[in-house]
Amino acid sequence: MTESRNETRNEYVMRDNIMKLLSNEEVAGVSSTETETRLADGDEFLDLGKLELGVQQAPVEETPMGCVLSKEAVSGATWLKILELLAKPRANPHQKH
Repeated sequence: MTESRNETRNEYVMRDNIMKLLSNEEVAGVSSTETETRLADGDEFLDLGKLELGVQQAPVEETPMGCVLSKEAVSGATWLKILELLAKPRANPHQKH
């Protein structure tokens, strides 16, 4: 597998792991955020299509709302779990041990 394919797979796995942390109510909140035209200025969010950017603050013009996980859409405990997950080192299949 090429490095690009591994990176893409790792991104999908990370997004899936993040979504698994959400309760049903939080998933509904995220879904309703997708229908908004933009976040309020200062709202913190993750761009699920660009997780490498980490936590961002609105306004960010280039972020499609369908890719946004707003801090406001999840509980404080879930947001902390997401940040912990993002802070963990990710496996690099090309790294020599």
